[in-house]
Amino acid sequence: MSEYLLFFALVLGLNLLPAFGPPTWAIIALYAFEGDLELVPLVGLGALAAASGRFLLAHATRALGTRFLSERIKRNLDAARDVLEQRRRNGLLMLGLFALSPVPSAQLFEAAGLARLRLLPFTAAFFAGRVVSYTIYGLTAKSIGSTSMGEVLREGISSPLGIAVQVAMLGALVLLARVDWSKRLG
Repeated sequence: MSEYLLFFALVLGLNLLPAFGPPTWAIIALYAFEGDLELVPLVGLGALAAASGRFLLAHATRALGTRFLSERIKRNLDAARDVLEQRRRNGLLMLGLFALSPVPSAQLFEAAGLARLRLLPFTAAFFAGRVVSYTIYGLTAKSIGSTSMGEVLREGISSPLGIAVQVAMLGALVLLARVDWSKRLG
């Protein structure tokens, strides 16, 4: 039982990071490779911890991040939120983005927090999408073999592509906040 709690705490902590954390699927893959933990609870706990961490990250970004935004940027984000919440189709597209996107989820949740979107629907969609993807990763990891945790963690935070994607997503988050959404979306 304590191994499951440690796993949950690890995944929760990694999903509180605003950038540069190794992906949860890599942690699940490592546990599936090397551990004696059952895959079903591993996937369920991993998805719950990841969704909880991202939900808390979005709330922290909302509470802390909006203090440093100019009024113009706040108005832009309000306009983006209004458009997403008024048009059901846009909301469904956003839910799909949160659920299945290969884009790092930290920046997606930070953007949702800054825009003060309703977080429960996005978190639920994220959770459902992660249950599916983590199951696939876990089953694949069980069938492939093992590797060291150090290799996966080092690769996740030091690969040039991983760093470039994280930096690009942080830049996209800044650009998202600077767009005059009320003008662009009518």
